[in-house]
Amino acid sequence: MDPASIPYYPVNEFGPLMKGLVIGGVGILHVFLAQFAIGGGLLLYYFERIAQRGVKDARTFVDGYFKILVLVSFVIGALTGVAMWFTTIQVGARTIGLMVDEFHWLWATEWVWFAVEIVSGYAFYRFGPRLDDRTRRRLLLIYAGAAWMSLFWINGILSWQLTPGKWLEGAGMWAGFFNASFWPSLLFRTAVAATLGALVACVVINTMDLDRERKAALIRRASRFAAPMAVMPVLAFWFVAIIPADSRQWLMGGSMPMTMFVGVAAGASTLIGGYVVVGLIMKKLYINGATATLLLVLAFGATAAGEFVREGARKPYTVRGVLYSTSMTPDEVARLRTTGAVTGDPYPLRDEARFPTAQLRHGAKVHRALCDACHTLHGANALVELTRTWTDDQLRLNVAKLQRTKAFMPPFAGTAADVEALIQLLRWEAAGTPATWPVSDAPGTLAQIKTWLDEVGTAATPPEGGR
Repeated sequence: MDPASIPYYPVNEFGPLMKGLVIGGVGILHVFLAQFAIGGGLLLYYFERIAQRGVKDARTFVDGYFKILVLVSFVIGALTGVAMWFTTIQVGARTIGLMVDEFHWLWATEWVWFAVEIVSGYAFYRFGPRLDDRTRRRLLLIYAGAAWMSLFWINGILSWQLTPGKWLEGAGMWAGFFNASFWPSLLFRTAVAATLGALVACVVINTMDLDRERKAALIRRASRFAAPMAVMPVLAFWFVAIIPADSRQWLMGGSMPMTMFVGVAAGASTLIGGYVVVGLIMKKLYINGATATLLLVLAFGATAAGEFVREGARKPYTVRGVLYSTSMTPDEVARLRTTGAVTGDPYPLRDEARFPTAQLRHGAKVHRALCDACHTLHGANALVELTRTWTDDQLRLNVAKLQRTKAFMPPFAGTAADVEALIQLLRWEAAGTPATWPVSDAPGTLAQIKTWLDEVGTAATPPEGGR
């Protein structure tokens, strides 16, 4: 295979923001809103049912502010979903391409369900008060069902990225879709969606012009939707038990940021679950607007931490066993070890004139191809600061043996000259970008780097015992 045939996509820069943070920020907001739209739709259907059975004030709740919140949620959720596509194709175009190529009919199915969700939700918002009881129930059931089915299809594709299972052996699309983490993640997200619907309902009920007893009656009804939180620990343990062993190690202490976010998600969920299950459901306590809002903020924190963990658990891959976070395949990494990381890269540097030597310009292209999906030079997760205290040889060794330095990073996909060009770029940036900089191409230095590259190989997982 000609190295020029390896795809290089146009890239966008986000300044001091790490590209992963941009995607993560948009993604967390999208997931939070989308899951509330699902839980809110289920809650609307439930309240419509009990309203038609004579429960006081339930119809006011359905036709009031909560309905508007659900509408706003799925509209903004749709917009942030588009934003997710827009940002991810700038950072991980090849990953998105593989997902669409492999699951294009399932994506189409999800989009149909989402269209049904949008149309039915807006139809109820626009015409609900004028419809008869039976039509109202059916329309809300269609909305709630379509919203959950949208989650069903998306969940399978996203969970495939971490646990593709027998799909890697050629078992086909459905083996990839119904993968090992499909059911625990689907049930966990369903429980989260129901809980978010219940918490937002408690906030909204506190804004209604009702006396305390009537509000309390509605809150007791809404809080039942948060009951699935009781099984979330079981679902979380199930998920952790079936993910790959190295991913599980990141969560259980192998990577402190990952472990801390696991703790944030678990701690926030425990606080919410304890208050809801014990206080609201068992003790039937009244919850005021401030407390309900605080629980909702905690839920957002738990969602953010959980999404960070879900994304981080895939490292060093975007699709496990197929694509690294650099958007290169394992075979391509091995090939680029001989041809060079940017041999086929057709895109010039935007700021080429600022580099005083060809080696630094080469290093900047190597950084762009291999590093800047997860790092910046001076902003978030900055390579210059992470490596500032390392000696030159320590830096060369750690980059050459990257998958041993940090096992959640992919192997270095380049030659000894690529390694040295990157090292000189980092040293030049750390020195304050002086107007002149010596070229470093001593044969002995490059030979030592090549020895380290050959010793570590191109496999992501080190041999048993780390030798």
